[in-house]
This record gives sequence, structure tokens and C-alpha cells, in this order.
Amino acid sequence: MGDPNRGMLILPEFLIDRPGDPPRRGWGARVVGSEIVEVASNDSLRQAHPEDNVLDAAGHVLSPGFVNAHTHLYGVLAHGIPLARAPSGFWPFLEDFWWPLVEDRLDHPMIRAATDLQCSRMLASGVTSFYDVLEAPGALPGCLDTQAEVVRRHGLRGRLSFEATQRVSEANGQDGLRENADFIRACHAADDRLDGLMCFHTTFTCSAEFIRQAFELGGSLGVLTHMHCSEGTYEPERALRDYGARPIAYYDHLGVASPAMLASQCVQVDAAEIELMAEQGVRMTHMPLSNCEVGGGIAPVPELVAAGVTVGLGSDGYIDDFFEVMRGAFLIHKASHQDPRVMPANLVWRLATEGGAQAIGLDGVGRIEAGWKADLILIDGDLPTPLTEHNLYDQLLLYRNQGNVRWVMVDGDVLVQQGVEAGADPEALKAAVHEQARRLWSQAA
Repeated sequence: MGDPNRGMLILPEFLIDRPGDPPRRGWGARVVGSEIVEVASNDSLRQAHPEDNVLDAAGHVLSPGFVNAHTHLYGVLAHGIPLARAPSGFWPFLEDFWWPLVEDRLDHPMIRAATDLQCSRMLASGVTSFYDVLEAPGALPGCLDTQAEVVRRHGLRGRLSFEATQRVSEANGQDGLRENADFIRACHAADDRLDGLMCFHTTFTCSAEFIRQAFELGGSLGVLTHMHCSEGTYEPERALRDYGARPIAYYDHLGVASPAMLASQCVQVDAAEIELMAEQGVRMTHMPLSNCEVGGGIAPVPELVAAGVTVGLGSDGYIDDFFEVMRGAFLIHKASHQDPRVMPANLVWRLATEGGAQAIGLDGVGRIEAGWKADLILIDGDLPTPLTEHNLYDQLLLYRNQGNVRWVMVDGDVLVQQGVEAGADPEALKAAVHEQARRLWSQAA
């Protein structure tokens, strides 16, 4: 057997060690097993560890892997689905399209094929950790196990959940909560890169008793509880009518607004809700591109960040190149605020890495620092103009994409080299999704 103390030296041109802070030119990292054990200048690492394996990454930037803090892996099956007419708003999007034509028709073969392709695409995009929300009330039970088998094969660090809802029936809602609880227990027993979160849909598809039950289950299992929140104007308007309070205030009234609460979207939250989220430690995930697609609006993310709310970024299963997601967060809020200083590139990079990890409850993920997990990516830095300490975040965010991610490591395992995932057959993965998409589309027609 080899020396367990022999490490790998990763020696880039630039290092992003603490996302948001200035990058370091000529610095790299030493990895032993699944952890980063040292961060120093490339020269000092070479001198201190002459027996280590060396990855000479001249011309590249070493960054923490991206954290896709909210996605729907099955969503790829709906890309290009035939529609007689586009939904006219958020509620018609759910009631006339997403629920009857997509969610309610998913089965295990569809879920398996979509998860397989999307795991490979996430790795290609530099995503090393993710949180997925599976919405498939007809695929219970066992749908999370179907996903987990695929995710483990690809080697990603993942959080999986099933979105429990009472909109189908009370029994189906209970089955959904049970799916989450059983999966979380199984993950804790396995002690690997996978875990689960508790999850339910919204205030308008779940009763107060059901919401409290979900949080109690999540708390007893030591995990966060997630829900979609105020993705459009429909939910806050209905909550005001039915409960006399906007959604965040309603959750606070139920006694569940806390650091154990992960609220995604939060497009239509007001100033009082932002203050309440900050006071109670509620976490939030932002999907800048999909919010535009459904016409929900633009989430007040600069205000949430300024208030001290923990924020991560997600693709929502819509556009999956994570550089595009970051560009969306970088550009949309500048236009909304009519201020180019809003959402600077270094802040967006932090939300895409350490911020996302914090939002979904990952410890030791999102920095390149001794004692942190070795979840790392190398990005080709060959740009038309020179990379420097002062322009690196802007240059990478605006002018790189998933094709420029050359190398990916998760938990110390190298999963992508020269932009290619080891053992993956992209054409076979795509063919399987085509087959399952046609099945879904034929049912929807």
C-alpha cells in the first residue's frame, strides 16, 4: 500500500481560497485523503513536500467547487415540452402546466435517467455539491433511493429531498414526509457524501399541522426543513387573505421560522419579512434565471444579503451551466436597482460556493482552507486580456462557462480531468433522457 501521508499538490496560477476575498497569485493547496491540509505559495509547497504528487495547473484558477443550492434534476425532462400555449402567470404555470403535465406523471425510469444526465452535467459545470427537490407524487415510495443510487455512482456531494404536499391527498402528503424521513435515516447510517433534508411545498398546499409536523420530523432527524416561498405574488396574497399575514410572518407565527428553515425563491418578500428572516436566522436560496422564466419577479437578494441572511444560488433545474446562473445574479440585480455596484462579482462567487454550502447545511465546504473538504475545481484562465488580482472574479464570471472547467475533485477524488468525467458516456446519458422525455411528452400531449 502507498504512504497514506503522501498528498497531492495542486499548483495553479491563482487561488480563490476564501471566496469574496482577493485571489492569491502563485498560491496552491495540498490535499491528503479527503481534506485540504495546507494552503501556501506554490514554491513553499514544492519545497516542503518533495515526495507529493504534483498537479501543475499553470494558467488555471483553483476555486472551491460550486454549490447548486436548489435544483430539480428531473426538470431537464420538461425542457422543450410541447405546449398549446404558454402559462399566463405563476398560478397557471403550476395548475395548468407543471403539476398535471410534469410532476404528476414522473416515474422511476424518468427520475433515474434525468438524475444520471444532470449529475454528469453538474460536474462538467464545476458543481461539486447540490441540493435537489424531487416533486413526483406518483413515484412514491422509493424515488429518493432511485436518485441516490445514481448520485453515489457519480461521486457528487448531495442533499436530496422529496417535496411532500397535501395537494394530491392527505395520505400522499404523509407518504412524502415518510419518504424523506426514511431516506435521511438511511443516509445517516451510510455515512457518505449523501444526506437528506425534510421538505414540503408551500403554505397554499400544506396545512399548519402538516407544516409543523414536517419541522418536527426535520428537527428530530437533525436536518433542515425546506419549502418554496413567495415565488410569485400568489402565495403572499393568499396568505394575507387566509391567515392575515405574509408567508414569513405566518411561519414565525407557527413557531418554525428559525435557522432550521430553508426557504427557496423568496421573490415576493417585503422589508418586514427580510428583517424577520435575518432575526430568526432563516436561510434562503436564490434562482435568478428561473424566477424570470415563470414571471415571478426579481428577489430582493441585495437587501437580504445586506440584512445578514444566509443566501445561496441555485439553477432550479432550468439553465444548468452554473456560470450562467452566476451571471444572472450578477446582472439582473444591477438592472433592477439601476446601479452597477449592486451584487459585485466577488459576492456572487461567494454565494455560489461558501454561501450555498451554508444555506444547505454543509460543514467544511466552500473554502480552500486547512481542515476543509477537498471539493475543488480548476478553471482555464486563458482569456483575451490578462487575469489579475483586481479583475479575476469579473473576468471568470463574465467570460467563462462550463466548457472552461478542466478538472474537478470531490472529497479528494478526482472526478473530471481535461473536462471529461471519468467513466461517463455523455451520448448514452443523453439518449436515455431523450427516451424518457418522449414518454413524458406523449402523456402530456
